[in-house]
Amino acid sequence: MPGRVVVVGPCASGKSTLVGGLRGLGYDAVAVGQEHSEIASLWRRSRPAALLVLDVDLSTIRDRRGPGWSEPMYDAQRRRLAAATDAATVVLPAGRLSRMGLLAAATAALREAGVRPVRPAGQDDGASPR
Repeated sequence: MPGRVVVVGPCASGKSTLVGGLRGLGYDAVAVGQEHSEIASLWRRSRPAALLVLDVDLSTIRDRRGPGWSEPMYDAQRRRLAAATDAATVVLPAGRLSRMGLLAAATAALREAGVRPVRPAGQDDGASPR
């Protein structure tokens, strides 16, 4: 079934990069800033056919954002993502995979869940990520 793919994860986990890759393959993919919201089910508002959660450790975030990224901020974001993580179609180890490896793991999980692209690969609808 075609349908929307929602991607959530902490800051600097690779949400935008993964969404771009999925959109390039024809998926209706969006990143939801669940890590910034105290509304635990914010991601549900996008009515996903699949929910992908990106998991990264604090050291990976610090590598990407700088050493000043605080542990309390990281802990708060993980807390805000807990309900999404529990409901996830798949939790992907984004900190241990390359960009291409993450995209391959995501598309494999989507195939297994029966979620197909909504348009042919390379035919993005031109809309900015929602």
